Amino acid sequence: MNHLESELAHLNKTIIEMMDLARTQLEKAKIAFLEYSAEVAEEIIHHEKRVNAMELAIDRDCENLLALFQPVATDLRYVISVLKINSDLERIGDLADGIADYVVDLEKPISSKAFKAVKLEEMFEITIVMMTNIQRSFETGDANLARKVYKKDAELNTINRNASRIITTMIKEVPEETRALLFLFSTIRKLERVGDHIKNVAEDTIFYLEAKVLKHKKDREVS
Repeated sequence: MNHLESELAHLNKTIIEMMDLARTQLEKAKIAFLEYSAEVAEEIIHHEKRVNAMELAIDRDCENLLALFQPVATDLRYVISVLKINSDLERIGDLADGIADYVVDLEKPISSKAFKAVKLEEMFEITIVMMTNIQRSFETGDANLARKVYKKDAELNTINRNASRIITTMIKEVPEETRALLFLFSTIRKLERVGDHIKNVAEDTIFYLEAKVLKHKKDREVS
């Protein structure tokens, strides 16, 4: 193994660790919010520093690889993809941290009836499955696994669209719960954005694996 191969192997190991961390933060956010656990929420907030540190380290490694080795072809696509994936993973970590902040700020648990009405647990499960699929895709080189996230993201978008109407109705029925219900709606919006970032990771993974650019493809076809 030459020096470039060694550096690429290290980068691959680190970005997979970043994927692990982002998925774990989401899993803990689910527990913290659904079970109203301030302890788990504080753990997420504490680990956010690690997410940020890993993002900076991966960015630095990518920049060093580009500057020192000037990779070409597949290696270049790989480094460019990792740079972009790294940014999306950091944003996923930020969103999980934001959900944890809501748990800390809540004065009392939100009713399980409200969770069921807006399908919050289902949203959490969908994002975790998406993260699992995209990580396996990256590790195994299976682009079809990455493509599975698009259908899941559409499911998130549907739940998000319906949530606005449902929560508006609940606020009218129990106005004293307005603050908590707004936190609930904001959490739904964050999970929808998590889906968008995972979809970005899927696009960049497929770009690396198949040298295809999927982002904005629909716009180009329309124009």
